[in-house]
Amino acid sequence: MAEFFQMGGYAFYVWASYGLSAFVVLAAIWWSLSDYRMQKRLAEQLEALSGGRVRRAASPSRQENRKDEERQ
Repeated sequence: MAEFFQMGGYAFYVWASYGLSAFVVLAAIWWSLSDYRMQKRLAEQLEALSGGRVRRAASPSRQENRKDEERQ
């Protein structure tokens, strides 16, 4: 088992690579969650300033589909 952890003399390089990779993945997860929370807070602030949730108008293609369905 000790031979496995020594990696034939390349243990420092291998374990450092694993450590750096794990750090980068965890940092990306942390950054994504942090940005999500910030964007969510910003959306809540904008909704509060506008007096409620603002919805986009339906795209023209959806409006045409609705008109077609109403005709049938």
